[in-house]
Amino acid sequence: MATRKVTLSLDEAAWSYAEQAAARAGMSPSAWISKAARREAVRTGVGPLTDVSAQAAADEAELAAAEKELRAQG
Repeated sequence: MATRKVTLSLDEAAWSYAEQAAARAGMSPSAWISKAARREAVRTGVGPLTDVSAQAAADEAELAAAEKELRAQG
């Protein structure tokens, strides 16, 4: 999936929640925020996703890889 660098301003609490949730998911805060934004956009009916099932599969594969890496670290 292509990425685009952007600058965001988040309040301290939102950043703290994002960091904690990302750590629990075994991903970077940037990746977690991207996934959360995508999920919220779909939930609220913003813009059509071209292939929801392919994105879901990619998200599951990303999660499985992160979990595997965390297990390997102990």
